[in-house]
Amino acid sequence: MVDSIVIIPTYNEKENIEKIIRKVFSLAVDFHILIVDDGSPDGTADIVKRLQTEFVDRLFIEERKGKLGLGTAYLHGFRWALDRHYAYIFEMDADFSHNPKDLVRLREACVEGADMAIGSRYIQGVNVVNWPMSRVLMSYFASVYVRFITGIDIQDATAGFVCFSRKVLEKIPLDEIKFVGYAFQIEMKFKAIKYGFKVVEVPIIFTDRTEGESKMSTRIFREAFFGVIQLKVESWFKRWK
Repeated sequence: MVDSIVIIPTYNEKENIEKIIRKVFSLAVDFHILIVDDGSPDGTADIVKRLQTEFVDRLFIEERKGKLGLGTAYLHGFRWALDRHYAYIFEMDADFSHNPKDLVRLREACVEGADMAIGSRYIQGVNVVNWPMSRVLMSYFASVYVRFITGIDIQDATAGFVCFSRKVLEKIPLDEIKFVGYAFQIEMKFKAIKYGFKVVEVPIIFTDRTEGESKMSTRIFREAFFGVIQLKVESWFKRWK
């Protein structure tokens, strides 16, 4: 039985979606894939549904109406995966900024004892390709800021390439997750650590998308900046057990 599922949120990813699906299914380790599509007007969901006839019982899709946000897409996927008893549940982008080959390394980290494995751009220097320096600096210092405010020792707090052991997602109250963008990624890491789970960082090389459009916005960045403070303050009044 396949114990691992890769959740890939999509919005207008027709250039990438078939290639990323085929790449994941070509790996030596067997993974299932769940696409959570937010009503892509470019036909992304239609491509996935065509591929489902080829990858029967391996490729799944959940379609939502409207662009509801990255965080809510992952939460939808987490609940779907938990209901189907997967042991390892992954977050990954559709645009090849995350190398599908690294799924195997993240899974190995969890099999060997980690509860949450992060594909980290900054655990061994700065491993980012094709980003302008301004964005590299913004991302790097965002993690410095998160460490300063929250006290968690994570070098890449905004990373979106993650493997969760199911017990982490069973423990964290998913209904209480507040944020949808970068702050969502920070919140999941912060709460995993506060609940006492073992979180490790696995070095990866992050390559910016070559096809499609970035979903980054100033609203997402603003949410992360102020959300970190909110997370820390609220943690003072919460019992972690």
